[in-house]
Amino acid sequence: MRNIEIKAKVSDLKQLLEKAKILAGQEAIIIKQHDTFYNVPNGRLKLRRFVENGEGELIFYNRPDSEGPKLSSFEKVSLQSPSVAGLNKVLDKALGAKIDVKKTRHLFLVEQTRVHVDEVEDLGSFMELEVCLKPEQEISEGEKIAYDLMEKLGINKQDLISGAYADLIK
Repeated sequence: MRNIEIKAKVSDLKQLLEKAKILAGQEAIIIKQHDTFYNVPNGRLKLRRFVENGEGELIFYNRPDSEGPKLSSFEKVSLQSPSVAGLNKVLDKALGAKIDVKKTRHLFLVEQTRVHVDEVEDLGSFMELEVCLKPEQEISEGEKIAYDLMEKLGINKQDLISGAYADLIK
């Protein structure tokens, strides 16, 4: 699976949420997430736990740590409760947990793009775009969609950040 991603710092959360709502044509889906990142030799491996229902996802992904639209390749498996907590213990013992990221995500769907407006504990407000590429789509088409949405949402190039939230938490 592939998508084109960008991540940016948000200075006016209320304004961004309103713009995203207009583009999506509906209210956000609110998701409380707790991500644990593990030590791995390449890429990133995280266990995402959904606070409300105890379910989760194990996600491995590879993407460059650069600002602006970038290709992300990933594999993901959904997990049912109560095995999520047990899996976290096993992964922590086997690989070592690197860091935890807790956030409240406002999810908007705009055509083939997932717009995430995140309030990250101890970090602040951020926005992610994930343009979900269709198998036949070129990377350049996904980048164009990302840039177009950045403009519509009022995201400036100087707001862009590289890496993951886990890289920003000290």
